[in-house]
Amino acid sequence: MGSIRVQPTKGTLFMDFRLNGKRVREYTALPDTPPNRKRLQKALDRIETEIALGSFDYAKTFGKPLPQERAPEADNAPQAAGKGTPASPRAHPPTNTPLFRDFANQWFTESAVQWRRSYCITQRGALDKYLIPEFGDKPLAQINKADVLAFRAKLATLQARKAESTLSNRRINAVMKPLRQILNEAADRYEFNSAFRNIKPLRIKRSDVMPFTLDEVQAILGRAREDYKPYFAVRFFTGMRTGEVHGLKWKYVDFERRLILVRESIVLGEEDDLKTDSSQRDIQMTQIVYEALAAQHARTGKFSAYVFCNQAGNPIDNKNFINRVWSPLLRNLGLAHRKAYQMRHTAATLWLASGEAPEWIARQLGHTTTEMLFRVYSRFVPNLTRQDGSAIDRLLTRSFADRLPKLPPVPATDNRPAPVAANDPDQPAPDASAQPPPGLFADWGRRAAFG
Repeated sequence: MGSIRVQPTKGTLFMDFRLNGKRVREYTALPDTPPNRKRLQKALDRIETEIALGSFDYAKTFGKPLPQERAPEADNAPQAAGKGTPASPRAHPPTNTPLFRDFANQWFTESAVQWRRSYCITQRGALDKYLIPEFGDKPLAQINKADVLAFRAKLATLQARKAESTLSNRRINAVMKPLRQILNEAADRYEFNSAFRNIKPLRIKRSDVMPFTLDEVQAILGRAREDYKPYFAVRFFTGMRTGEVHGLKWKYVDFERRLILVRESIVLGEEDDLKTDSSQRDIQMTQIVYEALAAQHARTGKFSAYVFCNQAGNPIDNKNFINRVWSPLLRNLGLAHRKAYQMRHTAATLWLASGEAPEWIARQLGHTTTEMLFRVYSRFVPNLTRQDGSAIDRLLTRSFADRLPKLPPVPATDNRPAPVAANDPDQPAPDASAQPPPGLFADWGRRAAFG
């Protein structure tokens, strides 16, 4: 099975697949980004389908003749009887490969130039804490599949930070990822079969999305500490990630155009690049957010470069916020504990419930497509808006009221809902009180987020 891979030195993608028993690599100038990977993967899937059907034309696809490669591999095949024909170069692993420790450090140095600082820290941590102690003194070619699987099973028994639990599948996959990349890269360079072939990641349970209801948001804003009310308003109504809101500076708050320019982030206590390219975006301020930031500017605008900061003018420490503000606030309100990241999920569901365009919502959240909106958040919307099919029914009924035939009354035994007439007085009128009143954050004694 082919794969899309990246050249560590250049950071560009290439296809790696097999044709007629030969390994073929087709290099591109495309940088390693999710859209480019998706694009190449579609092309590779089509190529492999044509290969399986026997209709693949290399020259027609790539515009050049098939390069001459070494003979097809014959893993574990003995020499041809009586002819002394050697087996595939990969039938017997090379004996001169470097130790895992040496190559792992070389791989890290070559790859780190294209990583975020925080990602470098996590990868270095996986190498130093788990991988090098386990495989450091072994030559690369002598690490086999059984060693890899035994190591993964060992990880599953290790204690996590919480004393009562072991490492999660997500954490185990994060440790195994650099191991896979190191062994695959070494196999390419030293011509041996990677021990990571056909080893799939462990299944990860989908994270629970637990957005707050409007009543809960109102309760939080009403009970929060006075100095944190603007902070909560910004998080609940902009969908900014934790690092983005903690790294927000006043120079990126445009009051005139009512925009928040997301340009930097705080990760592991230091300034870092944004999570993805699409994370750089301009978020439109609602009236609530505008007033919250105006109130916050009066407090910290001349005191610190950061919008939300501690008494020393430094960015908020997330661990301190969770332990001293977030968790006590939820306990005080009698709300089930959940991660502060759920404030971002809340913003997404509120936008969807209010009828905003999905494309606009995706841009506000820093997503490249609307896929995550419909996959993760849309299931919460019917409970918030009761838009479960009745909206389109009302629209069509109003539009075609003069063309629809007069239907007989529906028998009492029939449970089908009766059609709704245009301008039906029984239909509830839009609730004007759902709009935020002016001057919401001018008086911090108010207990609710809305009128």
